[in-house]
Amino acid sequence: MADTEHGAATENGDELVGPFDIDDFDDPAVATLARLDLGSVLIPLPEGGQVQVEMSNTGVPSVVWVGTPYGRFTIAAYAAPKSSGLWREVASELADALRKDGANVSIEDGPWGREVVGVGSKNTGVVRFIGIDGYRWMVRCVVNGPAETIAQAAEAARNALADTVVRRGDTPLPVRTPLPVQLPEAMAAQLRALTEQAAAQQAQAGGEPQPTPAQEQPAQQQPVARRGTLGSAMQQLRTITGG
Repeated sequence: MADTEHGAATENGDELVGPFDIDDFDDPAVATLARLDLGSVLIPLPEGGQVQVEMSNTGVPSVVWVGTPYGRFTIAAYAAPKSSGLWREVASELADALRKDGANVSIEDGPWGREVVGVGSKNTGVVRFIGIDGYRWMVRCVVNGPAETIAQAAEAARNALADTVVRRGDTPLPVRTPLPVQLPEAMAAQLRALTEQAAAQQAQAGGEPQPTPAQEQPAQQQPVARRGTLGSAMQQLRTITGG
């Protein structure tokens, strides 16, 4: 398969729609062009996109969000069997979890098949799950946004998904194991500096060290460090609604 400037193409020059496997590229280095390399996934950033990093309690990056003027999305990969069908199972479980948490749930058809949509109380916040089965991996995209702009946020997420690259690796992993997130060294260094700065400021003020303030920055500048994990489907929804 021939490589385009940033993606992959057929022999007659027609550009393919991803997500791609890193092995789809004749030269794997091409996959890193114009994409944010997070180790297991390489994601193109929309113009003006902002990077927000969720940190685990041990200080390890767990989720990387891409913020847009319309909402935010995250793309992650999971170990999967060679046969497809994992996303169908996961989608059903997500829909059940959202219903139990009190959301209004619908299943919609998207470019890659079914998408799970949950609407929060008073119709103010929406979470959309998009999943795609690959070879030994599954990609899941979560889109959060206000009801008024969720369509635009979902469009930005789908555009990113169509040019995302998955680096699965050869390590045997149990099905559904999240593939590890690894920040580019420059971004990791910025986060360490932000965290140390916040800790120093708190120590100077005589208080306990706190997480770095959650202030959004352009993707090409400093990323944002946030404490916490992705949480339940409804918790993701409440991130937008403020509940």
